[in-house]
Amino acid sequence: MPRLKTRITELFDIAHPILQGGMHHVGQADLAAAVSNAGGLGIITALSQGTPKGLAAEITRARRLTDRPFGVNLTFLPTLGAPDYPGFVQAIIAGGVRIVETAGRNPAAHMPALLAAGVKVIHKCTSIRHAKKAQDIGCVAVSMDGFECAGHPGEDDVPNFILLPLAARALRVPFVASGGMADGRSLVAALALGAEGISMGTRFLMTQQSPAHANVKAAILAASERDTALIMRPLRNTERVLKNASVARILETEQRLGAALGFDDIAAEVAGVYPRVMIEGDMTAGAWSCGMVAGLIDDVPDCATLINQIMADAEAIITKRLAQIVAPQ
Repeated sequence: MPRLKTRITELFDIAHPILQGGMHHVGQADLAAAVSNAGGLGIITALSQGTPKGLAAEITRARRLTDRPFGVNLTFLPTLGAPDYPGFVQAIIAGGVRIVETAGRNPAAHMPALLAAGVKVIHKCTSIRHAKKAQDIGCVAVSMDGFECAGHPGEDDVPNFILLPLAARALRVPFVASGGMADGRSLVAALALGAEGISMGTRFLMTQQSPAHANVKAAILAASERDTALIMRPLRNTERVLKNASVARILETEQRLGAALGFDDIAAEVAGVYPRVMIEGDMTAGAWSCGMVAGLIDDVPDCATLINQIMADAEAIITKRLAQIVAPQ
């Protein structure tokens, strides 16, 4: 299997520059271990485990499934109940995890504890100003999330073809590209634009080891690149989700209430829906995250098969197609 050596593979001691982004009620030990065993970096989602004790148990389970590096995602976002973030940090440290993907709000308050324990932090950013701040507070890498991404793309609406070259100009630390990443073309394009690898969420959701319900996978297989929508824009907490009846109701409520919109007006369609969607397969439960990359996904492979195909395709593009484009002097 071909290997691409980048600053990210060296930093995280992984064979391939492919990361699995954190996903609520999808980033469990089985998926994370499968990605890591295939040479990428698997990520367990901390908040999906409910409590620090639950996270500790999931870390232990992952250790039984892989001897390769894996990480934990810790997302700092507005929630209805305040998670025990210090407890989650301690569970990560006690579990011997040495890579953490942070997302959402600034993780500065928890950086001293993580850095003191030798944890390498990669922060998800949707803008250059936030990426530079992450670099300044001690993050060793950044995940640049373009406008195409699932979940929270920020409020600037900058796609990866602009965001990644800007990051290459502005950052000292290595960064990976997230949003729209799915295959060997994605990887080569990201490398050409200055990234040191890619992070994939929706694409890894669509694998055999992903615990997402079959109904979720069927909905993504049926979707095109035009089947996502942006909700909660008036609240400045924008989320890219797959279109469904709940999303249509949210958008209608947002338009009708305008500046008077409050979270309570749409809470029934967005709060606490992920277990019902991802675990139970209830497609009427509410809005759930999905990237525009759905338009590029037409199968549900094994993680190892997916990563091996990405790497083989990337090598072929670099050594054959691109090499043939360069004309001899």
